[in-house]
Amino acid sequence: MIEAVGRAMAHGSRPAIVTPTGTSTYRDLIDASTRVATMLLRGREDLDGARVAFLTTAGDEYVTAHWGIWRAGGIAVPLATSHPVPELERVVRDCHPEVVLHDEAFGARAEQVATSCGVSTTDVRDAAGHDAGALPDVAAERRAMIVYTSGTTGSPKGVVTTHANYRAQVRTLIDAWEITATDRTLLVLPLHHVHGIVNVLGCALWAGAAVNVRVPFDAGETWRRMSSGEVTVLMAVPTIYRKLITAWESMDTAVRRRASEACRAMRLFVSGSAALPVTVMAQWREITGHTLLERYGTTETGMVLSNPLQGGRRAGYVGTPLPGVEVRLVDDEGSDVDEGNSGQLLVRGDAVFLEYWNRPAETAAASVNGWYRTGDVATLEHGAYRIMGRESTDIIKSGGYKISALEIEEVLREHASIVECAVVGVPDDEWGERVCVAVECVRGALVDAGELREWCRDRLAPYKIPRSVTVTTLPRNAMGKVTKPQVTALFIGHRP
Repeated sequence: MIEAVGRAMAHGSRPAIVTPTGTSTYRDLIDASTRVATMLLRGREDLDGARVAFLTTAGDEYVTAHWGIWRAGGIAVPLATSHPVPELERVVRDCHPEVVLHDEAFGARAEQVATSCGVSTTDVRDAAGHDAGALPDVAAERRAMIVYTSGTTGSPKGVVTTHANYRAQVRTLIDAWEITATDRTLLVLPLHHVHGIVNVLGCALWAGAAVNVRVPFDAGETWRRMSSGEVTVLMAVPTIYRKLITAWESMDTAVRRRASEACRAMRLFVSGSAALPVTVMAQWREITGHTLLERYGTTETGMVLSNPLQGGRRAGYVGTPLPGVEVRLVDDEGSDVDEGNSGQLLVRGDAVFLEYWNRPAETAAASVNGWYRTGDVATLEHGAYRIMGRESTDIIKSGGYKISALEIEEVLREHASIVECAVVGVPDDEWGERVCVAVECVRGALVDAGELREWCRDRLAPYKIPRSVTVTTLPRNAMGKVTKPQVTALFIGHRP
């Protein structure tokens, strides 16, 4: 996304990054990233695709490190500040960076990782103090970034995207969600995933908007920022919205009212990276007047499907393909499925990644005839898509049926005593897999297996559940803490 840096020059003195310690303008970011890039080059004309990892706090130093790597012709590898040293070492050994950039907060950890892996380190502040020099021209077709993800298998691997890929990802969201320079985006997400890197930070800086950085996420601080009127856009995951709802419920009545009124004046709330529970969507709409805009995407593709900015948004649906994105649903033999039937989701378009780093076999296996295999199962119903879950984890194959764990979870959340639940499949000689449910109860409540069996009988009948289901209840004590799990057998008996 080297073009984003060029666009930033036009925004000049506009505020770009706002943190509790100060504000950096677009000109500040350009100047600092020029110096970082010059330092990385060390007299060379071009890094020619050398990897540069960086471990920094979210904020201006993150952006100057990232942009500096790009402007020097390198491939940026953002490291997760939340990951332990062994996991960081695994990433560094896999991508073999030339250097690890870091800020003061993560200097000790970066030094430990770099020493173990035999690479050097540089403090971003020192790099930003370097004299500015000439920088190379970087073509859009060149590799831009490696983001580590499990993808369609359980083994984390580096997803390589080009500058052109990221340009396509950003521009389609700016157009679809009408992001402009007048927006003030609140960043609460980590910056080693596409959600934070592209959807939040990348889109805002491309458009010339200001990014109010409050990472790591804190529910009270997020409400204070939204209540202040300083932000117009929030993009987050369902867990964050659930925590915001819980925090709102604990506020005094007058504070609740002011918080809700401030949110009604905001422009857009987006949810993604996990399935949005229907209950969370309903509660958020009641509190703020906004219907969360749910979307779907992957690290390999950027955003693929989105509910509309203008128009109705349906709970449980992730909308339609974004501009420039093509999708297909196919069966196990690769044939297109009819509307209403589930199928494997395939994606094609300019935003789709280039390769998995140093994994040609897995790169080849991830695509079929030019279509990327997401590993997710979906259906097209009434003109919009629903995600049933990942083929490898969320689709339970039992008694010859493919059962969506996500759909069952939505049903169970309707029970008055259930706060949250998780549905998984475990091996079973008779059914292939049994459906197992872990249930977290509301404070002081217990779920009786017999009562839950009767409650579930009609509600779960459409999902072809085998008659024997294991339920683990996680009751809360008087202090609201989850106590020791209780395991019971639930016999639903849907099929003879």
